[in-house]
Amino acid sequence: MGRGRLRIYLGAAPGVGKTYAMLAEAHRRHERGTDVVVAFVEDHGRRRTADMVAGLEVVLRQQVVHRGARFSEMDLDAVLARRPQVALVDELAHTNVPGCRNEKRWQDVEELLAAGIDVISTVNVQHLESLGDAVAGITGVRQRETVPDEVVRRADQIELVDMSPQALRRRLAHGNVYAPEKIDAALANYFRPGNLTALRELALLWTADRVDEYLQKYRAEQGIEGTWQARERIVVGLTGGPEGATLIRRAARIAARVSGGELLAVHISRSDGLVGPGSPQTLIEQRALVESLGGSFHAVLGDDPAGGLLDFARGVNATQIVLGTSRRPGWQYLYGPGVGTTVTREAGDIDVHMVTHEHAGHGRGRIPVRRTTDLGRTRTVAGWLIGLAGPPVLAVVLTAIGGLGLSTDMLLFLSLTVCAALVGGLLPAVGSALVGSSVLNYYFTPPLHTFTINEPQNIMAVAIFTIVGISVASVVDLAARRTHQAARSQTEAQTLSALAGTVLRGAPNGDGVLTALMEQVRETFGQESAALLERPDPLGPWVPVATAGPRPPERPEEADVDVPVGDSLALVLRGRVLPGADRRLLGAFAAQAAVVLERRRLAREAASARREAEGNRIRTALLAAVSHDLRTPLAGIKASVSSLRAADVDWDPEDEAELLAGIEAGADRLDHLINNLLDMSRLQTGTVTPLIQETDLDEVVPFALGGVPPESVRLDVPETLPMIRADGGLLERSLANLVENAVKYSPDGVKVLVKADALEQPGMPGRVELRIVDRGPGVPEDAKEKIFAPFQRYGDAPRGAGVGLGLAVARGFVEAMDGSVTAEDTPGGGLTMVVSLPAVERPPEPEEPGEPHGDGSGPLSELIT
Repeated sequence: MGRGRLRIYLGAAPGVGKTYAMLAEAHRRHERGTDVVVAFVEDHGRRRTADMVAGLEVVLRQQVVHRGARFSEMDLDAVLARRPQVALVDELAHTNVPGCRNEKRWQDVEELLAAGIDVISTVNVQHLESLGDAVAGITGVRQRETVPDEVVRRADQIELVDMSPQALRRRLAHGNVYAPEKIDAALANYFRPGNLTALRELALLWTADRVDEYLQKYRAEQGIEGTWQARERIVVGLTGGPEGATLIRRAARIAARVSGGELLAVHISRSDGLVGPGSPQTLIEQRALVESLGGSFHAVLGDDPAGGLLDFARGVNATQIVLGTSRRPGWQYLYGPGVGTTVTREAGDIDVHMVTHEHAGHGRGRIPVRRTTDLGRTRTVAGWLIGLAGPPVLAVVLTAIGGLGLSTDMLLFLSLTVCAALVGGLLPAVGSALVGSSVLNYYFTPPLHTFTINEPQNIMAVAIFTIVGISVASVVDLAARRTHQAARSQTEAQTLSALAGTVLRGAPNGDGVLTALMEQVRETFGQESAALLERPDPLGPWVPVATAGPRPPERPEEADVDVPVGDSLALVLRGRVLPGADRRLLGAFAAQAAVVLERRRLAREAASARREAEGNRIRTALLAAVSHDLRTPLAGIKASVSSLRAADVDWDPEDEAELLAGIEAGADRLDHLINNLLDMSRLQTGTVTPLIQETDLDEVVPFALGGVPPESVRLDVPETLPMIRADGGLLERSLANLVENAVKYSPDGVKVLVKADALEQPGMPGRVELRIVDRGPGVPEDAKEKIFAPFQRYGDAPRGAGVGLGLAVARGFVEAMDGSVTAEDTPGGGLTMVVSLPAVERPPEPEEPGEPHGDGSGPLSELIT
C-alpha cells in the first residue's frame, strides 16, 4: 500500500475562495467516478460554500466535550474505516480540541496519507509557520494556529488561490465572507488594501519557491543545460582572498533588487588536493557571511577556475555572475588572460559583473597564505645557524687553506645555501644567500677585505650568486612544501583507506561500526568527543546515533566542529576548532557515516521485505490448505449429518454409530488442523511464551500418544531419567505432532519406537534426548531441513495427509524451550526425529559424616590425614 497524495489550495487571504475551489475539484473527481468523501469542511455560514457540499458523501463528525462545551471535530477513525480514494479536509492549520488523538489537523492528514488515502486540503498563507513574524508585522495580528512549512512543501500539488485586494474587499462588502455585523471592522483592520497586497506578495513568493523546485527537477530530468531566465540567480565567485566580503555584499544587493532573487557563492578548489592561493580561514568566514545574508555556499573541484565557475553557473541556471577585478599585477597578464576576462568572454547569455575593490592589482602576496612547512623549532633553528653562521665559518676555513678559486668558493657558499633551505626552509636559505654573498665579496673578491669590487665580471659573479642562491632556496623550499603536502595527502589517503575497510568489514546492519567510526574520528583529529546526530523529522529534535568520548554534543550548536551531511544528519566534534585543511578529511568521515546509516536502513528494509514475503507465502499456502484440507473433513461431517437427518431413511444402530464415528473423526481432524494453524500463527508473530519449569518426561510422553493407536507405538522411557526444563503443554503438542507424523509414514504392522536417554558430557550442561524412530521410506539428506518449513509435504504424500504444519510447529515449540529438533536416518531404513532438551542440574548429595570411601581416599581421608 503506497502513500496517498496531498493537494493543497493555498489562499492568499481569508475569503479568496480556497474551500470553494476544493469542493469544485471534488465534484469534478466525483463525476469521473472517484470515491470522494467530505472528511471535514467548514462553510463559516457561507451559503454558496454550503451548496457546494451537497451531492458529496459527508463523514459524520465526532463530538468532543471540553470544559463543559461541546465541539465537533473530524472523526479520523471513521474516515480511516471508510477508506475513500479521496478525502476533503479543510483548514489544515486547525488545532484540535483537547481529547482528540492528534493535537493538530495536519497530523490527522499525515495519518490519512500514510493509510494510502489521497487528501485535498486548504490553508492560508498567514498560517505558514515561517511567515508568522512577517504576517504579524504587516497585519498586527499574531496567528496562533500555524502549520510547519515542510508539511505544505511536501504536498504533491500546491495551487495558489488568489484575488486582487479590490475584488476581495468587494466580496467582503457584499456579505460573501463574513456576517454583516463584522464587515465594517474587517474592512477597517485586517482587510485593508495594503495588508492584502502584502499578503498576496508573500503568497506569490512562497509559491514561487515551490515552482522553482519543480523547474529544477524538470531541467535535471530533461538534461537541459542552457540558462532559462525564469528567476534571478546571482553566482559570486570567491578565491579565498580578502576581497570576498565586498563581492558577497555587492551580489546580495543585486539579488535584493528583484523579488525572489537567489544568492549562491562558489569556490573552485584544486582537484589535486593541494592547497590553493586562498585562505581556508577566510573562506570559512565568507561562508558564514553568505549564509547570514540568506545565500548558500558551494565548493567545486576543478583545475580550471573559469571553466569550473561557468559549469556551476549553468548547472544552477544562473542569470548573473559577480567577480572581483584581478589582484594580479599588470605584468603577470603576460602569462595569459585572467579568470574575469575568460568568464566574460565565454559566459554567453549570463551577465557578468566585474566589481572593483581596494585589493585590485596589489598582487596575491597580501593573502595570508601559509608558507612554512611545519618543520619544527629544532630544524628552523638549525637552518638559521647554517644560514648565518655557516658562511663566516666557511670563509675562515677557505682563508686558512688559501682559497680554491672564486668559482669553486662560490659553489661551496651555494652549497651552504641549499643546505640551509633543506634544513630550515626558505627564510634561512635567503639569509644564507645574502650573508654568503657579503662574505664572498669581502674575503674572496679583489680588492680583499673591502665591500668594493674592481672587476665588472666579479660584480656579475656575486650578483649571479645571490640570485641563484635565492632561486635555488625558493625551489628547494617549494619542493619541501610540495613534499609535505604530498605526505599529508598520503596520510589522508591511508586514513580514508582504513576508514573504508572499517566500514566494509562492519556488520551489515551497521551495529558497532558507527561507534568505532566515531572513536576513529575522535582519535584522528584529537578531539574530546565525537557524535553523529540525526534528525528523523525536519521539525523535530536531533537524536544521537553514535557517540564516542565524554560529554558528546547533543546539538550542532554545542559543537566546536559541525559537518552537516544533508538536511537530517550532522557529524559534530567537541574539543577544538579544526583548520580548514582538516575539514575535507572530516567530510569523508561524515560521508562514510551516512553510508553506514543508509546501509543499516536498507538492511532493515530488506529484512522487513523478507518477512513480508514469508508472510505472503504462508498466507498463500494457508489459503491452499483451507481450500482442500479443511473442506474435506467438513464435507464428510456434512454428509454424515445430512444422512442422519434424512427422514426417508431408517438407520439401524450400527450404521448410525458408523456415521457418528465419521463425524467425530472429521471433527478431530478439523480440531488438529486448526490447532496447528493457530500454533503456526503464534510462532510467526512471536507470541509463544513458554512456561519453563521442571518437568518429568515420563508424565508428558503418554499424553502425547493419545492421538495414535496404542498398538502403533513402542515406548522406552526409563523412570530414572533426570527432570527436564520445559513447558509441559508445548512439549506434549510437539511430541504428538512428531509421533503422528512417524506413524503416518510407518509401514502397516511396524511400530514406531519412542525412546529417551540422558546425555552427559564433561564440562557441558546435561541434556535429555528423545528419539522417535520409524521404518518408513526416509528422507534424503538434502531434504532433512526442508521438511521443517511450514506447509511442506515430502514426496507423494496424499493431499489428505495434512497441511504440512506438524513438523514446523514441533520444531518452533521445542526451540522456544531452548531445545532442538533434528532429523536423522534410521539404521536399516526410515527416519528418526531427535528432540534434545536441557536437563535439570542437580547438586551432588552430601555424604554422611564419618562414612569412609571405598578406597580410603577422598575428603574424609584427607581430613584424617
